[in-house]
Amino acid sequence: NPRSTTAGQEVRAPVTVVEVPKMRILGVRGYTMTPYGKQAAGEAWLSSEDIKEAFPEVFERISSRKVHDTDAHFSSLEEADLCEVRLIVATQPANVSGTPSKVPEVMEIGLSGGSPSDRLAYAKEHMGEEYSFADCYDEGSLTDVVAVTKGYGWQGVIRRFGGKLQSHKNSKKRRQHGNMGDFGTGYVRKTIRQGGQTGYHQRTEYNKRILRISNPDEHPITPAGGFLHYGNVGSDYVLVKGSLPGPAKRLIRFRDASRADNMQVHDYEITYVSTASKQGA
Repeated sequence: NPRSTTAGQEVRAPVTVVEVPKMRILGVRGYTMTPYGKQAAGEAWLSSEDIKEAFPEVFERISSRKVHDTDAHFSSLEEADLCEVRLIVATQPANVSGTPSKVPEVMEIGLSGGSPSDRLAYAKEHMGEEYSFADCYDEGSLTDVVAVTKGYGWQGVIRRFGGKLQSHKNSKKRRQHGNMGDFGTGYVRKTIRQGGQTGYHQRTEYNKRILRISNPDEHPITPAGGFLHYGNVGSDYVLVKGSLPGPAKRLIRFRDASRADNMQVHDYEITYVSTASKQGA
């Protein structure tokens, strides 16, 4: 930013390293518009043999797909009046050494570009193929991040909301709020701070900037001794400016930025990325 006080200078910025191995396209789902909103018109999956060979865990979980005529289901989708087409994709946890997960995560992702018939033709052409993070995003672009935060179980009001401790002269308790509101004991407003579940909530953070999309062969990123609670990065990764929700090994999903209209982005150049040991941090 030429108007910034640090214009033309080198600045430091904290980043989060996210490993983004390739995902595989398992199927496609089409939606039609009805008076009650969008409803699924049908879906077409890979043949049972292909899924059983590539993803035996998924094959066992989806019993209704053990006998599936892919061509017949695509013909049904082509005849329907579709308003939206989404891909059914699966992660490949075997390609990530840092996570203990063995079962792929199956999910829907949006598919844009052209008419619904064009998208359906594209999905049919690329069934069973892999796609990478770089196929969807560019360096310097903005994205929204969806993840589940760290869970802390049941916590009191002081830990949960950061309330102030009562005076040391307070009767009986210090880690409590002053009162339960002005409605009396028979009714408590939902806005009154109380103890309860803390963390392990799905959260969406907006306008996270992707600083780099690379791989360990091109730009080594694993610090000396490995990442804490994770290990080594062995596949494609992205550098995201700032922090992200959740612990080190939990799934993180990216989507197109939905509130980026008024965001100003400027060109940048990465000159140095620290790979010093994080032990003891």
